[in-house]
Amino acid sequence: MGLQEDLERIALQERELTFPKLDADIAWQIGSKLRNIASERRLPIVIDIRRFGHPLFYAAMDGTTPDNPEWVRRKSNIVARFHHSSYTASLNEKLKGKTIYESQGLPLADYATHGGSFPIRIANAGIVGSITVSGLPMRQDHELVVEALCSVLGREYKDLQLETENN
Repeated sequence: MGLQEDLERIALQERELTFPKLDADIAWQIGSKLRNIASERRLPIVIDIRRFGHPLFYAAMDGTTPDNPEWVRRKSNIVARFHHSSYTASLNEKLKGKTIYESQGLPLADYATHGGSFPIRIANAGIVGSITVSGLPMRQDHELVVEALCSVLGREYKDLQLETENN
């Protein structure tokens, strides 16, 4: 599957994985699901769920480093700025052949266009926060969030997951 097809699938994920509301209980459900998956698979990830400006859930698994929270911050800044996943920003950079600094003037110290931060969309309200995972290759970070969201929202992951990477 090519970059354009991935971008179309991610746009579908972002539209379909919508919540009726976001509160501390919902953040706990999502974060706990991600943490359980990480524990079962022994994934060295950091998990961060936030309404913009308000942390709701955080967990760091064994094997993570002090760099992971920094990646979380930079990736979630992308979602806050553009209201799309950080993986979308990464794929758009590849298509343009430019970094976020070159195309938008945004400092790389504060913005990371690497997969793993996904927008939290509330029905009739829009994007209000982000769910971010750091520790795996960026496509896997992204898909881990999508898998957990599908589980919490009662959606079939196979219907929304990205195709096997060819590029």
